[in-house]
Amino acid sequence: MTQTTHTTPPAGMTWDARLWGALLVVCGVIFLDGLDVSMVGMSLPAIGDDLGVPLSSLQWVVTGYVLGYGGLLLLGGRTADLLGRRRVFLVALAVFGVVSMLSSLATNPELLIAARFVKGVAAAFTAPAALSIITTTFHEGPDRNRALAIFTTCAASGFSMGLILGGALTEVGWRWTFLAPGPVALIVFLFALKLIPNSPRDDAAGGYDVPGAVTVTAGMLSLVYAVVGAEHAGWASVQTIGLFLLAAVLLTAFVVIERRTKHPLVRLGILRSPSLRRANLAILTVFGAYVAFQLVGTLYLQNLLGWSSFETALGFLPAGLLVATLSPNAGKLADRIGTERMIVAGMGLFVVGYALSLRIGPESAYFSTVFPTIMLIGLGFAIAFPALNIQAVSGVPDHEQGLASGLFNTSNQVGGALVLAIVTAVIGAQSAGVTTEAGMLSAYKPALAVVTGIAALGLVIGLTGLRGLRARREAEAAEAAELAAVQRELAAEEMTPAV
Repeated sequence: MTQTTHTTPPAGMTWDARLWGALLVVCGVIFLDGLDVSMVGMSLPAIGDDLGVPLSSLQWVVTGYVLGYGGLLLLGGRTADLLGRRRVFLVALAVFGVVSMLSSLATNPELLIAARFVKGVAAAFTAPAALSIITTTFHEGPDRNRALAIFTTCAASGFSMGLILGGALTEVGWRWTFLAPGPVALIVFLFALKLIPNSPRDDAAGGYDVPGAVTVTAGMLSLVYAVVGAEHAGWASVQTIGLFLLAAVLLTAFVVIERRTKHPLVRLGILRSPSLRRANLAILTVFGAYVAFQLVGTLYLQNLLGWSSFETALGFLPAGLLVATLSPNAGKLADRIGTERMIVAGMGLFVVGYALSLRIGPESAYFSTVFPTIMLIGLGFAIAFPALNIQAVSGVPDHEQGLASGLFNTSNQVGGALVLAIVTAVIGAQSAGVTTEAGMLSAYKPALAVVTGIAALGLVIGLTGLRGLRARREAEAAEAAELAAVQRELAAEEMTPAV
């Protein structure tokens, strides 16, 4: 088990103006991430039409970002711990803003995907730095839970605004959806210069694990490319089997490197924490299922129902609004019922919501089929996502908060890349040579079935956290009572006059 950062419950913090300002600036990063992801999602069909990109290649606009993000998050978290969180936060944020504006000038899909990959790499350094700034600034318990709930709210707000802006800007031109995050990033950068406190570099923590970063990134890239390429090469082809084997070798090599290197990218001992493992496995299914659902839902609304980009954005908007409205109260709910029960409740809502989406038809009414799914997804995120954030960093000492944050965000992005690749392959296999609405619908429904299955797997993971929950709660209560008794004895001794 990992040691907790505090041996005694800390006193409540004073949330003054400067603390609020630092929190909101850090939250600007997750706002920006949500803004960017949702805007690009809305513009995918327009990009495909303009650049002549098929679906199998178009998904790399999303996957390129996710791979850069997920592949280097662990290195980003480690770098934040070593060089100082403020320094890493500022440099990576500046790169993100500049590349955002340059990517709007891409004239072919290769340049666009490359720019998205670089943006993902920049985000891989800002995200763990941002989350570890929060977790090292706010004491574990109610203060940290409140801060993480606000962090989640900002993510949902960015996603919701991205839907509206993405839909509206795509009507003007899809390039505007790539340009818009740049100025936002630079504004956040200017505020961060003033409000983010300095954090010292840890010269005693050792060096960088570059071989580990290279092997884990190459391994994930091979795995995703194998799934995506299987549609054309065949699942039993030499290419597909070879890529799967290469991915297995690289990821195995990563584990070996981490066990033997003096300064590992991932201290494997951190994975002994059951709550950390569950949070990482669960977020993999949550983000993976949603990214895939957003792609299928966008294609369905635009290609079958004939909706515009802006109308599609409005169709997805209720989920983001629900998260933005309800998430601020998630910290209080976690204090009352615990993160384990919140995760199970949220996962259950995901399963029901995605299962309801299987009822779609060629002329389905939005409010009777798609809308219930959107609402249940929003409720699921509002309940489960803050709880997963809290659980992923709970009990982790300050000097490993960057690592814990990097692991959680890596699982998030890896889930998005893998499930999106699988669902894209399913759609491609089912829609080959199909031009009719019935044919397209027959491709979308199996994809939605895969999404529902991934969500069900997440529910099973969440349910494992309930096993022995009562025993853990009783043990924690007994430990707290013992600590209180010791404190009373010490206080009594201090009050007893010396003889």
